[in-house]
Amino acid sequence: MTTLLPTSIVGSLPKPSWLAQPETLWSPWKLEGDALAEGKQDALRIAVHEQQRAGIHVISDGEQTRQHFVTTFIEHLSGVDFEQRETVRIRNRYDASVPTVVGAVGREKPVFVDDAAFLRTQTDQPIKWALPGPMTMIDTLYDRHYKSREKLAWEFATILNQEARELEAAGVDIIQFDEPAFNVFFDDVRDWGVATLERAAEGLRAKTVVHICYGYGIKANTDWKATLGSEWRQYEETFPLLQRSAIDVVSLESHHSHVPMELVELIRGKKVMLGAIDVASTTIETPEEVADTIRKALAYVDAGDLVPSTNCGMAPLPRDVALGKLAALSEGARIVRDELTPPTG
Repeated sequence: MTTLLPTSIVGSLPKPSWLAQPETLWSPWKLEGDALAEGKQDALRIAVHEQQRAGIHVISDGEQTRQHFVTTFIEHLSGVDFEQRETVRIRNRYDASVPTVVGAVGREKPVFVDDAAFLRTQTDQPIKWALPGPMTMIDTLYDRHYKSREKLAWEFATILNQEARELEAAGVDIIQFDEPAFNVFFDDVRDWGVATLERAAEGLRAKTVVHICYGYGIKANTDWKATLGSEWRQYEETFPLLQRSAIDVVSLESHHSHVPMELVELIRGKKVMLGAIDVASTTIETPEEVADTIRKALAYVDAGDLVPSTNCGMAPLPRDVALGKLAALSEGARIVRDELTPPTG
């Protein structure tokens, strides 16, 4: 029987302190060589265990084997030089030193497939794997070769499709594409962004997700959010396009954001991963707070199409806080599930 209101995390969980510096994005590894490979697998085992212990239904890797949700994928591609770095504006919010595209990009071998296959051996539950979306990838690079955001996005879409098909073959049930850039570059989203996303997902039997949020709980993002006013209506630009797209599930930020819940109506008919956990705060939600967010969403999405989740990744959070939030997510969903399920007997 299919679980009503199955729970899932969006992306990252904090890494153990023996593997990487806690509460830090792009944290360097503390191990090397075979010890690092073993440590990554141990961390992935822990992430699976903690999700299961909290009662999460769709199991993810917690991004334990990668330093960053975008650059770790890019560093395995040809045509990108990590020694030649330029400073670019990331999503029109903050400056970062990024690698340079110096030639035709290509994927010479699988990037995450071995890690995903290992994850598959750790659980019988459905598993989800996240990949960066084409537009977010190009926004994390300096392009000296193609000199066209659109051309580079189409190249990345083809590469992502290759990876996604092999992830599916390795046993991944759900493939998520992270596209926070969809909340910024609205003209590009309309002109070619959704089309390149669909190309990345082309031919997959696995369920596909696009995740669009307002970013990790880091200062650059929270400062940007402070400029957005009392209502955040960015989704109004992208949701109608995604509602007509071939993507199965739309993942969005909700709890403690200023996104009007009624915008969920714009993706009616799609499955919705609803962010019911705030990743920009160390305050652990109560189960009833999570339940209240879910109840509000049910006015705009059928219960059978709703997947309660986190707003974004939790890598910058203390581990105990992240685990507390997982437990609250699970318990909050259970409260509403019980309300919706008639008693038997």
